Amino acid sequence: MTAQEVRLCGLLLHEHFGEVVEKVGTHLLRSGAQNLRTIIHETGLSVDLVKKSLMVLVQHGACLFSSGRKGPGSPTEYRSGCDRILRILRYPRYIYTAKTLYGDTGELVVEELLQRGHMTMSGTVKTVADRLTQNMEEGRSMDYSEVSSAFSKLVETHFLQRCPKLAGAGTADSTTSAIPPTPESFPDCYKVPHMTLVGRGKRQLAAEDGEDQRNAKRQKMDSEVDEGIYWQVNFERFHLHFRDQAIISAVANKLDQTSSEIVRTMLRMSEVTTSPAATCTKPLSANEIFRSLPASYNIPRPILDQYLTLLVDDPMEFVGKAGESGGGMYVVNLHRALANLARATLESVVQERFGSRSARIFRLLLRKRHLEQKQVEDFAMIPAKEAKDMLYTLLSQNLVQLQEIPKTPDYAPSRTFYLYTVNQLPTARMLLQNCYKTVANLIERRLFESKESKRLLEKSQRIEAILASLQASGAEPEQLTEVEEMITAPEKQQLDALKLHINKLDSAENQVDETIFLLESYVNSTATSTV
Repeated sequence: MTAQEVRLCGLLLHEHFGEVVEKVGTHLLRSGAQNLRTIIHETGLSVDLVKKSLMVLVQHGACLFSSGRKGPGSPTEYRSGCDRILRILRYPRYIYTAKTLYGDTGELVVEELLQRGHMTMSGTVKTVADRLTQNMEEGRSMDYSEVSSAFSKLVETHFLQRCPKLAGAGTADSTTSAIPPTPESFPDCYKVPHMTLVGRGKRQLAAEDGEDQRNAKRQKMDSEVDEGIYWQVNFERFHLHFRDQAIISAVANKLDQTSSEIVRTMLRMSEVTTSPAATCTKPLSANEIFRSLPASYNIPRPILDQYLTLLVDDPMEFVGKAGESGGGMYVVNLHRALANLARATLESVVQERFGSRSARIFRLLLRKRHLEQKQVEDFAMIPAKEAKDMLYTLLSQNLVQLQEIPKTPDYAPSRTFYLYTVNQLPTARMLLQNCYKTVANLIERRLFESKESKRLLEKSQRIEAILASLQASGAEPEQLTEVEEMITAPEKQQLDALKLHINKLDSAENQVDETIFLLESYVNSTATSTV
């Protein structure tokens, strides 16, 4: 892990869990595996604070623990990794995806599990039903069975998974591992317990005592059925969904909507059969693809064959041909698709930072691999002086590399070829680190803006709370207007400007995270394909 990753992890831990957890988490990131006594000594925190911080990190899968390296009987050691902590940055995207696929209920289920690390199914269903009931009209409530159904659908599609029980675990807090289990290693990973949750969501302070007792007793009986079975969000499954959506979107932009729908169908058909680390999907015949296409598209078979041929012949190579049986066997080239998406991202960055001519040189080097300066000038059709300046600028930013090929062993400049080239993988890694730095800067700026206007924000929150309580008690419009006027016009203007600025910073964080996801996926895919 790099300094930029550790810095970003520290900011995320501080924002979500507080200063103490941040201190323990960043210490483990920098120091590696350590036992409790060493952590207490080196952080200077009390035993109680360190234990609570470790419990929070373990609860959220950001910390692993194992028996000491000195053998049986040695103190338990704790270690943390950047990967899980950096997922906090993507929480809004996980929640929004769940809302898109499974509505408000799915959104709240995922949100609760992300906020608490892991929960039992009965506990999640009850909490989500209560939250949904709170926002419903008076007299209406959410049935547990509806929330339970949404939870089951999330498990069926592998967006949620069971937390594996650790061997020799002695406490409830130790039922979580930071390593996401796979169905192969943990057979019950996606098995929903047989239980019937009967009841409806409650409004806060709205239910009668007798009903409270009955619901509490019923909940206790239900929780016994799934006691000790904890659930967590399966981040890898969400990442596969994001990857598929990125590929579909790229095909739609490059070709058309029908082509993207064909690729979507192929990806959906191979979801179960293709492993997450595969470089391409399992081969699918044209007949199978034709039968699985949505009926609303009504594409004739000859037109489908033409589209498949078009996708295979496209230079982006999103789809490849793997055989002729069944009308032709086709695969989606996942690794090549990610490589092309990463390449487009690199080209876009060069264009935004250095202009269209530099981007032309960068694209030229990506295609031709190795070129001398004179060749770059000729192929790019750029004057020698400008081309030289642009190449040296790209070279100084490590976006372009210079390779020396000597004709003689003495490396004499007059007898040496100087070739410019672009190494896509190291360049993607460098840009990834720049993205981590950018997100950390955005978070720091947002926190600074909020701190500078802390008094005004607190005043606004107090007035909003007073207005909400007055509206709930049926206050007169004059009273509400009087309370609203407690914020002066200049303060209101300053508050609106602050909210707009913070929203822009939040939006920028999410956009940079999309770039981070693409580059991470490409780097990980390259590492897997070379093993």
